[in-house]
Amino acid sequence: MLTLHRKPKPNTEQVADHAWMDLRAPNAWLMLLEARAPWEFAALLASAPWLRRLPRGDGHPVIVFPGLGANDTTTEPLRRFLDHLGYVTHPWGQGFNFGPRQGVLEKCNADLQALFERHQQPVSLVGWSLGGIYARELAKALPEQTRCVITLGTPFTGHPRATNAWRFFELMNGRHSHDPELLAQIRQPPSLPTTSIYSRSDGIVSWRCSVMEPGPLSENIEVHGSHLGMGLNPMALYAVADRLAQQPASWKPFEPHGARRWFYRSGSH
Repeated sequence: MLTLHRKPKPNTEQVADHAWMDLRAPNAWLMLLEARAPWEFAALLASAPWLRRLPRGDGHPVIVFPGLGANDTTTEPLRRFLDHLGYVTHPWGQGFNFGPRQGVLEKCNADLQALFERHQQPVSLVGWSLGGIYARELAKALPEQTRCVITLGTPFTGHPRATNAWRFFELMNGRHSHDPELLAQIRQPPSLPTTSIYSRSDGIVSWRCSVMEPGPLSENIEVHGSHLGMGLNPMALYAVADRLAQQPASWKPFEPHGARRWFYRSGSH
């Protein structure tokens, strides 16, 4: 069963926590830029003919988790896009995401196992913002049932107060957002292909909170866009589709070719 339990950590991790405490939430100017989200949706509509020419998916199942305070309506454009490519997408189905309240993580765990058994193959997990935390932790708890993890603007590292949503999280979830041992656990990437898509101009989450150390199975992809529009951003959706098309056994980091190199940056910055 999936639980966000606490694990003892060595002093080296405690020292690292002090470094992460130095991160700051996005400033007022970046927050104002979140008003771009409707334009990103317009860009998605305009780019639909191009996106429809992407390679067809292999039909494997995908669960899409919404962000804090959001529900499945916000992920519908992303799910429709992936359905069109041939994937079998599933909403998280728990209404508004107000955090890991009682029963939430247990339901996520049961849904993943049920889809794995129904389709007889691992399930990809896509999470937007807080939904990406669920995706990463599910993959750690059930690696055999998980194919890959893709997060969009997810703050899996750094201090919770390096976001502009921590007060809302505490109000809605009824718990403190800062637990050093729990944060150290969340910071660790899953042991399977994991991609973090982020934006330096994110007005909700400090972009540094969405960057992990690149490794054989972990990568970061930078796009230009807002936090609230990440799941509508055509560049982000292109990257999601490209990553889902990767076969786990031959997984390789994202490498945009040709003119697409002008729109993406990868690695850690």
